[in-house]
Amino acid sequence: MSTSEAAVGRAEVGGGIEIRVLPAAEVAVWAAAVNAGFLHAGEPAGEEYRLLRHYPDRTLGAFDDGRCVGTFRSMPFELTLPGGELLPVSAITGVTVSQTHRRRGLLSRMMARDLGAARGRGEAVAVLIAAEYGIYGRFGFGPATRQHGWRIDLRRSRGIRTDLPASFGPAGGRLDLVDMAELAKIGPELHERWRRGQPGAVSRDEAFWRAATGQVEVPAHPWKEPFAVVHRDAAGVVTGLAVYRVGDHWDGPYPDCTVKVGDFLALDRSAEVSLWRYLCSMDWCGKLEVSNLAPDSPLPLLLVDPRGAVPHEDNCDLMWLRVLDVPAAFAARRCAGAGRVVLEVSDPAGYAAGRWALTVDADGVARAAESGDEPDLALTAGALGSLYLGAESASRLAAAGLVEELRSGSAFALDRLLGTPVKAWNPDYF
Repeated sequence: MSTSEAAVGRAEVGGGIEIRVLPAAEVAVWAAAVNAGFLHAGEPAGEEYRLLRHYPDRTLGAFDDGRCVGTFRSMPFELTLPGGELLPVSAITGVTVSQTHRRRGLLSRMMARDLGAARGRGEAVAVLIAAEYGIYGRFGFGPATRQHGWRIDLRRSRGIRTDLPASFGPAGGRLDLVDMAELAKIGPELHERWRRGQPGAVSRDEAFWRAATGQVEVPAHPWKEPFAVVHRDAAGVVTGLAVYRVGDHWDGPYPDCTVKVGDFLALDRSAEVSLWRYLCSMDWCGKLEVSNLAPDSPLPLLLVDPRGAVPHEDNCDLMWLRVLDVPAAFAARRCAGAGRVVLEVSDPAGYAAGRWALTVDADGVARAAESGDEPDLALTAGALGSLYLGAESASRLAAAGLVEELRSGSAFALDRLLGTPVKAWNPDYF
């Protein structure tokens, strides 16, 4: 990919609008435009943090007469697929267009350029976090994972059940509070082990951990040191982590604080239960809030009274996904069982367009190949992105008119192939 581009948009007083990559020396200019685009005027540029995620050939700016009026960046991440494969993906972030330059095709041009480059690099999938629902469907993205949080009244729920199976118990394990220096050492290694068993999880880079431990400032996100508790098994191996803060609130002379859980990673049921028991039994605390937990987390059912847990009001779609190379994407993931479904995919950009026979053998190995057979289902590239990780079902999309069933029963047939025992989930914003 070239390092600059002089493409003319609509006529401007100062000439055309140029879209080009930005060297590290211009990160502050790019960051100021990002802050303005996200309505954080006057915030520090955060150059140290921005540079940690600066890839010169993947950081784009749109310039009108020397002023940065649009931003776009992608990063080389890994995505855990059903079956445990780590797929290199393009993680898109920092997407803004100045309010003064909307409706001029800047986002379309930057997106087209970056997706083309991603396909050229061999990245079969692109992912992003959508700030607004209505933007990215037209670029072939579909919501692929959800965040699902809970608000728990600890007095009503009465904490974690005491009748759980013995295998859920501590078995010689222990909990320890750790400081930020220890978290910086323990966290990355634990997450690397955890993400291999969680479809939908993305890799965490140096920038993530430096921000999480207060080593670097994230623009517009003031940092307050949290608590961090780790679970160790009988051999002393770290098998779980919870990062939390406590909101200080008193009802007159009575403490009524809220435990606010951020990161929560557990490699096994013993670590998971031990950490929740700890978090649900803290002195002074009458409430627990976790804003982003796996949609199929057993947490409410671990409580004595699950009615003490209510869904968080911020529950919504989180990570969106776009398939750029259909054969490569499906060859990388594993499926639930044998079968064959023919998909007719519409994609104006062309990456996923075509008629694809998705064939899965008895071992769950998938193959997507172009086919001349009559299609079973018709869908868009966005719907394909929603289905890819298995967190969404073709039957549900068909009921919503987002997938067309051309052969009766074919939506369920596809669900039987793509369904997963652990629902795809991504705990991270990027």
